[in-house]
Amino acid sequence: MTDKSTTNGPAVSPPRLRYPIAGIMMMLCIGNVYSWSVFAKPLQKLFKYTPAQTTLAFQLSIVIFTIAMVFAGRWQDKVGPKPVAIFSGVMMGAGFILMKFFGHTQAGMIVCFSVIVGIGMGAGYVTPLATALKWYPDKRGLMSGLVVMGMGAGSIFGGMGGPILIAKYGVMNTFAVFGAVFGLIIVACGAILKNPPEGYVPPTSENLKKDTSKKAPVCTYDYSAKEMLCTVQFYLIWLVFLIGTGGGLMVISQASNFGTDIVGLTAVLAGSVITILGVFNGLGRPACGSLSDKIGRKNVIFVAFGIQLVALLLVLPNASSYWIYAIGVSLMGFSYGGFLGTMPSITADYFGIKNVGLNYAWIYTGWGAAGYFGPQVANIFIKGSNVPAVWNKAFYFIAGVCVIGMILWAFTKPPVRKETA
Repeated sequence: MTDKSTTNGPAVSPPRLRYPIAGIMMMLCIGNVYSWSVFAKPLQKLFKYTPAQTTLAFQLSIVIFTIAMVFAGRWQDKVGPKPVAIFSGVMMGAGFILMKFFGHTQAGMIVCFSVIVGIGMGAGYVTPLATALKWYPDKRGLMSGLVVMGMGAGSIFGGMGGPILIAKYGVMNTFAVFGAVFGLIIVACGAILKNPPEGYVPPTSENLKKDTSKKAPVCTYDYSAKEMLCTVQFYLIWLVFLIGTGGGLMVISQASNFGTDIVGLTAVLAGSVITILGVFNGLGRPACGSLSDKIGRKNVIFVAFGIQLVALLLVLPNASSYWIYAIGVSLMGFSYGGFLGTMPSITADYFGIKNVGLNYAWIYTGWGAAGYFGPQVANIFIKGSNVPAVWNKAFYFIAGVCVIGMILWAFTKPPVRKETA
């Protein structure tokens, strides 16, 4: 089927489902970067790297990923998603393949994985997400949640397939296999992506007109990134995103240690809870995104914060068994995924859809800051302690910060331009 337009009304293109499906496939590939720990120990054993050296490569990749999103967002808003998505596939594939030949030195590992793969991640993350939002103005929450769910699920495939390939072919050959597979899939899916035609109206446009005014403020003006950065709303949303994901990252980064040191589980049992956490992290993205289409983005963010408060104040401080521990970290994972699944739609609702790629890239830097803020709280409060009261102080501190986030969110209203005020 091809895109259709009529002379009697706005252009309508029914087969829009292919775009989020392509986006999910791209995200599944990009998300495999989070299975870096699968490669870290074999690299340490083969080339005598220290844990700090392999960790640095991953940390730098996240920094470059976040920065690259800003440039990729600007690029795709100007030229469309297809060339940016194809570029992402080329960079991801090249970075992994080059690791086979240059990953034996730290400099080579940083250039190939941190820089090249990191740039590919940034270009590949923002592009399918922005495309899905433009094709689904009537289901922004659901579609953004589904697409970013692929990112979370990707680590599951890498975590399962990576060890099998490494055991059979070796770690360096596995890098090459991952690069070839990921590069081809991202390029093929990226070639499908395109923006909707001018004047595009979704099939459910009548429902959108009826429901939007009640459930989600939709901006009728497309803010440029420069204009958005001059609004108070940007900084409020950025802080709320940092706080909401920072708490989740604090618990996620320490979940295994909490299970072994405080609950008294074996490493294997604690690891099984990490898998459960990953599932709820993934489910939280489309669940909260879809719910935001029904009850409004504003309410869903309050729900996500509320879930964290329950986990931090009631469940985790009393985690004396496997199941209480599993419930606590799963609640945190679900809420963390909820913020990631809802924020793209909030960006489009508040600042318009035309420049959503670049605008969300700037909002997403809040998540980058959370990557430092969350684990740093653990470093300050916990410091490797196995005393429950010490861990509880960290939980209570994050809970207090969540309350601040809720207050900030209560004061966050859609921006109003002076000429329309």
